Amino acid sequence: MITKTLEKAINTQINKEFYSAYLYLSMSAYCNKINMHGAEHWFRIQYEEKVFHMTKMFDYLMQHGGEAHLMSVGEPPSEFGSVLGTFQESWKHEQFITQSINDLLDVAVTERDHATQVFLQWFITEQVEEEANVKEITDRLKMVGDNGAALMMIDDKLGQRVSTVPAAPAKAN
Repeated sequence: MITKTLEKAINTQINKEFYSAYLYLSMSAYCNKINMHGAEHWFRIQYEEKVFHMTKMFDYLMQHGGEAHLMSVGEPPSEFGSVLGTFQESWKHEQFITQSINDLLDVAVTERDHATQVFLQWFITEQVEEEANVKEITDRLKMVGDNGAALMMIDDKLGQRVSTVPAAPAKAN
């Protein structure tokens, strides 16, 4: 059984993951607007991953006797200045999510909830990968600057990203 303190912390993280999905969908729309369709695709997959993360936490909470309390999701920005600005904002956001998950793990440790500590390890590992991927793309975009041909090459590569989100299992009745 999850403690009320941990239940509240997980619900807060679910809200942050929901906002992340919303933010990435906004970034995808922005990239569509500026005709960076590879980046649009990349951010759409980020959106799908964040929905998966949110759902994974939601299901875990309910499996362990917690109650889900869905909160309002704030409106994300819709303008990012450039494709580089979009990835810079994404990197900053991933750092925020990493810290938030680390803080959530601290709550699980304090509450002596070993199952939740193990569960959160997957997210901690995932965040290392998330930050590294976004940082690499940001660094490459900085390197090429306004070079149109190089930007198009990066955009084409971003468009090749394949989703790793598993298909949702069928629910038993």
